Amino acid sequence: MLVSQILRSKGDTVFTVAPSETIAAVAALLNSRRVGALVVQDGPDVAGIVSERDVVRAIAEGGAAALGRPVESVMTHDVLFAQPGETVDSLLGRMTDRRIRHLPVCQKGRLVGIVSIGDLVKSKISEVEAEADGLKAYIAAS
Repeated sequence: MLVSQILRSKGDTVFTVAPSETIAAVAALLNSRRVGALVVQDGPDVAGIVSERDVVRAIAEGGAAALGRPVESVMTHDVLFAQPGETVDSLLGRMTDRRIRHLPVCQKGRLVGIVSIGDLVKSKISEVEAEADGLKAYIAAS
């Protein structure tokens, strides 16, 4: 299965924040949108990605005062991207190796979606179940 197929089924909505947004505002947005990460955009460009883990790490290190800091101080600057034509298997390997849970999807330099490790695992499970059902049907017909 391809990333583009996952985006067709889950949608292409990406929640974004500006680099100057506070960590408190980011935490509130993560909670209200019920997502684990936000893409940090500086104008049309992706500047980074911030996850729940980044927020927790900032609070653990800086206490409540960290909530007033800008998100650019805790976001991941070196963002890995996925392409719509990539396979689930290739992304699962990359995400596992790098220990990341979210990948923005870009096409021709434009942000077109985001996939999580959960999206990929769900897709993989569906693929395996469909294959098992096909094998069962084949065996039953024999």
